[in-house]
Amino acid sequence: MHTAMSSTIPAALASAGGNGAVPALTSSQSQSAAATPFADLFADAVGQVGQLEDQAHAAVAGLMTGSGVDVHQAMIATQKASMAFELALAVRNKAVQAYQQVVGMQF
Repeated sequence: MHTAMSSTIPAALASAGGNGAVPALTSSQSQSAAATPFADLFADAVGQVGQLEDQAHAAVAGLMTGSGVDVHQAMIATQKASMAFELALAVRNKAVQAYQQVVGMQF
């Protein structure tokens, strides 16, 4: 049972000594993360969702034309694109909800 558990530990936690502690960010990493505006992060995420969708379309097209794409590769690509889209949609919905709460506040 211990070997099955150790194989599921993410690489970041395993590199932290396997004790479950999350490695601390260095000051340069935390400054660069704090200096990046939310709009840029969201735009990058949307771009990545677009790339995943393009990969999924290419995989499905390759499957349909018989150009060497396996069914499981096409399914994995479409599921990745679907999950990325659902995550982006959830983040957008939370941002809109937060905006509506701020607009509804009385000062």
